[in-house]
Amino acid sequence: MIENVRPSVDGGLFPIKRVVGDRIHVEADAFADGHDVVEARLLHRHADEASWAEVEMAGPDNDRWWADVTVDRLGRHQYTVVAWTDHFGSWHRDLRKRIDAGQDVAVDLLIGADLVDAAASRASAASRASAASRAAPAVDDAGRLAAWASALRGPGAAGTARDVALDETLVQIARRHPDRSHATTFEPVLEVVVDPERATFSAWYELFPRSASPDPARHGTFADVSARLDYVAGMGFDVLYLPPIHPIGRTFRKGPNNAETAVPGDAGVPWAIGAAEGGHTATHPELGTMADFRALVAAANARGLEVALDIAFQASPDHPWVRDHPGWFRARPDGTIQYAENPPKKYQDIYPFDFESADWRGLWTALRDVFRHWIGEGVTIFRVDNPHTKAFPFWEWCIGSIKRDHPEALFLAEAFTRPKVMYRLAKLGFSQSYTYFTWRNNARDMAEYVTELTTTNVREFFRPNLWPNTPDILHADLQQGGRPMFEARFVLAATLSSSYGIYGPAFELGVNTPREPGTEEYVDSEKYEQRTWDLEDPTSLRTLITTVNAARRAHPALQRTDGVRFHRIDNERLLAYSRHRGSDWVLVVVSFDAHERQGGTLHLDLDAFGPHDDGSLEGVDLLGGEWEILQAEEYVEIDPARSMAMLIVPAADAAPGRQGASGGPEGDRDPVS
Repeated sequence: MIENVRPSVDGGLFPIKRVVGDRIHVEADAFADGHDVVEARLLHRHADEASWAEVEMAGPDNDRWWADVTVDRLGRHQYTVVAWTDHFGSWHRDLRKRIDAGQDVAVDLLIGADLVDAAASRASAASRASAASRAAPAVDDAGRLAAWASALRGPGAAGTARDVALDETLVQIARRHPDRSHATTFEPVLEVVVDPERATFSAWYELFPRSASPDPARHGTFADVSARLDYVAGMGFDVLYLPPIHPIGRTFRKGPNNAETAVPGDAGVPWAIGAAEGGHTATHPELGTMADFRALVAAANARGLEVALDIAFQASPDHPWVRDHPGWFRARPDGTIQYAENPPKKYQDIYPFDFESADWRGLWTALRDVFRHWIGEGVTIFRVDNPHTKAFPFWEWCIGSIKRDHPEALFLAEAFTRPKVMYRLAKLGFSQSYTYFTWRNNARDMAEYVTELTTTNVREFFRPNLWPNTPDILHADLQQGGRPMFEARFVLAATLSSSYGIYGPAFELGVNTPREPGTEEYVDSEKYEQRTWDLEDPTSLRTLITTVNAARRAHPALQRTDGVRFHRIDNERLLAYSRHRGSDWVLVVVSFDAHERQGGTLHLDLDAFGPHDDGSLEGVDLLGGEWEILQAEEYVEIDPARSMAMLIVPAADAAPGRQGASGGPEGDRDPVS
C-alpha cells in the first residue's frame, strides 16, 4: 500500500514547481499486511527519458518513508514511489530472532537457501542484460549468492547459521536483487516543472518606453530605453518589464486621465492593441523597428537584464484581426462587436476575444503563436494581462505547448482576483503571480498571508511576486503615508518574497497623487499619456533600492520565498521576521506607521539563527548603518524620520562603516520637498 505521497498538487492532477538545482524531498506512506519487511524506492526521470533512476528511501518511521532528489535540467520531470514486500529481508530478520531464542532453524535455513537462489537467478539475469547493453561489467553477485545458498543447504549448515544471520554482506547483495514481481507503483505518476532560477528569484522594474524620452515633446523610443538600462541595472534589477509595445488603436482612443474622447496628439492606452501598422507581433512605429527592439534586448542582456513583455490578449477596433477574423470576437444582437466592460466601467477602445467562438482552434493557435514570435525575438519572460478573464483550458494548452519547446519561458499572471482562481492559474502553468500583498496593510494580516503562501501546500505551485505599486494601483497607504510608506512597502516586498517588482520611475520618485479621492488611479497616469521623469530628483529612493537589491544578491536567505519565520514583537504596528537558507540569515523589522515612532521588545529564538556566542548574535543594519548585538529579548525602535525598517545581516557579511541606505551619516533621511 502506498499512500499520502508528498509533495503533490491535487493528487497529481497538476505538477509541482522547482528551479534548476533544487532538491525535492519526497515522502510517502508504504506498508503491507502482516509483519513482512517492506522496501521502498523513489523513481525519477526527465520526461524525455525512457528509464527510471532509483533512490533508496529511508525509513520507515511509523510506515513513513522519505528520499531526496536534485533536479538539474529544465523541463518536466516525473517521480513516483515503488514498494514491495521483501521476503528475503523478512526471513533474515526472523532468523536472527530464532537464533537468539535458541530455536531449531534447520528448516528456516532451507527456506533461506531457496530465497538466496532466487536472488542469484535475478543477479544472473541482470548481468546478462548489462553485457547485452555493453554496460560496465557487474560484480559477480550471482556467484556469491549461489555459494551462500549452497552453504545454507550443506552438511553442518546449522552450525554456520549464526554467521549467515550476522553477515551484512549477504544482506546487501541480496537487497541489490529483490523480488519485485509483486511490487506496487504509486499512480498517477507525479510531475515537476523545472524552471530557470529567474522563476523564483527576480527583481522586476516596469517602465513605459514612450516616457523614456528626456524631451517632453518627443515620443520615447527603444533607443531611449537602451539609454535607461544602466540606471535600471545599477539599482540591481534583473528584469525590465515593458507594457505593450504594439501599435495603439485610434478608434475610441482614450485621452489623459481616461477621458472618453481624445484629441490629435493624445498617445492612447498601450493595452488597446492594434492599428493599421499591425497587431500583437508588430511594434509601435514611434518606438522603433523590430531591429531596434532586438538591439534593446541585446543591450539589456549585456547588463544582466532580461526584457519581459506584457502580453494582453485583447484588440482595439483597428486591429487587423477584427477585419480578417471577425468570428474571433463576440457580436451583439445589433451586429456590433461587444467591447470590454466591467460595469459600470466601459472600455470602448478594447474588444475581448471570444475563446468559445466557432473558430476557437484558429484563435487559440494565433494567440499561442504571439508568444512564439517574441521568443524568436529574444524574449522569454512574459507578464500576462488579466489571464483570469480568458479560458482556463487555453492557458493549460498554450503554456504547456510553449514550455515543451522552450522550457526557459516564464509567465507572470496579472490576476488580481479570487484566491482559488489565482491558484488555479498557477496550477495550469503560470510561473509567478501577482498577489494580495498591496492590500495587506497591518502586521497581523501580512504575517497571516505570507504564512499561507510559504507553509501550506500552496508553496508547491504558487510563486508570489510582490508589487507595492502598479500603473493601475496606487494604494491609499502610499497616498497618505508619503515617502516613509514607500520605504516600508518596498522593504516588505523585496524581503518577504524572493520575487518582487515596482512600477517606476513613479515608485522611486514617490508619486502618490490620486486622480480623485477614493480611487487607486494616478492623476496624469502614464497609461493615458507620455510623462517625463527627473531621475536625479534628490528625494528618490534609488539608494535604498540599490542597497536592498545588493543584499538580496548577497544573501541566499533572500533568494527563496520559503524559510521565513515571524517573531513576536510587543507592538502591533511592527512586523519582525527572519529569512533562513542553510547557514545564512537575514532579520527584518518594518513599521506600518509612517507618522509616529514605534518601539517594542523583539523576542528571538536565537537557535534558529545557528551557532551563537554568549546567547547573542552580532549583526549590521544595512539601512541604518548600525552594528547590532541581538539578545533573545531585544528592544527595537523604528523612527519614520530616519528609516521605516531595519535590515540586519550577520556582522561577518557586512562591510565596515556606518553609512545608511539614504546616503547620509547614521542613515539620516535626505531632504523631502
